[in-house]
Amino acid sequence: MLTLLFRGVIIYVIIFLIFRLMGKRQLGQLQPFEFIVTLIIADLATIPMSEINVPLLHGVVPLITIALIHFLIGLLSRKSIKLRQIFNGKPIIVVSPNGVEYEALRQLNMDFNDLTEALREMNIFSFDEVQYAIIETNGQLTVLPNASNAPLTATDFKIKKEESALPIMLICDGRKIKKNMQIAKIDDNSLLKQIKKAGAFKIKDIMIATVDNNGKMYVQAKNKKYVTFNIKHFKGGENW
Repeated sequence: MLTLLFRGVIIYVIIFLIFRLMGKRQLGQLQPFEFIVTLIIADLATIPMSEINVPLLHGVVPLITIALIHFLIGLLSRKSIKLRQIFNGKPIIVVSPNGVEYEALRQLNMDFNDLTEALREMNIFSFDEVQYAIIETNGQLTVLPNASNAPLTATDFKIKKEESALPIMLICDGRKIKKNMQIAKIDDNSLLKQIKKAGAFKIKDIMIATVDNNGKMYVQAKNKKYVTFNIKHFKGGENW
């Protein structure tokens, strides 16, 4: 009896430390590899607690190994955008200004019922209320409503308002995203010029930089407050 109690306490402490180090994500916010790690840890933890004949070390070593793999994947994901996309996937647009993206739904193994149910949970009952709907890498649905259906709408005040613009990321964790720079028609020299407005002189000093199709740029340097501004003579918005 005391052996089972001792094993239970040891395993509990180890699992508690592992999940503390994994962060404070809720279950619905886990990335795919994090969800897999959670399931494996739960399964491994039951073996040394229920099987007295199995040495405790045989249960602890696999737990620590899985935890180390998780931390390694997390580290690699932070260092490389490509690896982050491999491990976490990419957000997928399922509703655009053109309507529902059928091929995107097929790729996600979703149907119209799944999409409409998710929208209803957000109090959206018609597709024409949506400018963009995106399935995030954790499976959650996020929605950018049409300007006329956004809270405190311009329609209510009879004010003409431009449609919401979907920003794209130019810099992430100090690394340029060249594909998006090409879409936005922003070259290296222009990008360096823009980030100086945030008090930074090198790309690696920028945590995040985005631009929308109206030329509004959001830039935040490390350990500094973010700044927003409009790019003069911006011509890249026509590409998305």
